[in-house]
Amino acid sequence: MIALLHVIPAFALTALLLAMVPGQGVAMVLRQSLVGGRSAAFYSLAGNAVGLITWGLLSSVGLSVIFAKSKLAFSLLKWAGVSFLVILSIQTLIQLKNEFGKFDFDSSAKTQFWPAFRLGLFTNLTNVKAALFAVAFIPQFVPKSVSLGMGIIVLSCTQSLVSTTWYTSMILAVHKSSVVLAKPSVRRSLTAISALGIMFLALGLAFTSPR
Repeated sequence: MIALLHVIPAFALTALLLAMVPGQGVAMVLRQSLVGGRSAAFYSLAGNAVGLITWGLLSSVGLSVIFAKSKLAFSLLKWAGVSFLVILSIQTLIQLKNEFGKFDFDSSAKTQFWPAFRLGLFTNLTNVKAALFAVAFIPQFVPKSVSLGMGIIVLSCTQSLVSTTWYTSMILAVHKSSVVLAKPSVRRSLTAISALGIMFLALGLAFTSPR
């Protein structure tokens, strides 16, 4: 476990980068906060956190068995993840031709606890980026001396904590951030940053080696 503690800072930084990338999660939290209020946003944030841990649990159960038996499965999954991230980065860059880039969050909000919680949970469980991170990226941070299943669970909880902390700061500063995010130039800048961030994750995944 000591070896795992050594990788947590680097992993937390990567998880923060992922949380900052404009996408379903960011749009959902901002929409809930702007339209539904602070309480609704926190309800959805709780659902999002549970979704991240759920992906981690599913990943730990499935990948612990697969990776223990086949390095080929590891390689196929890794390069599938790299390909997806590269395509996603290119698609995001293409969105720069639009006035608002890819960062848009116009929609309705859920304000009661269960609907808001369910919105956050389903937003995460249907987020391909969250699934890919749990399945193809988190395992790369688990040291060889640590049980893969346990390592994935610990790092998934770390990701959930980092993501929740980042989104909480957004909720608390939503009135100021909403004014800034309303500017097309800011949204396009965030889109460009997200594209570069996704490409960075793809490169990091490409240079990982099998356990």
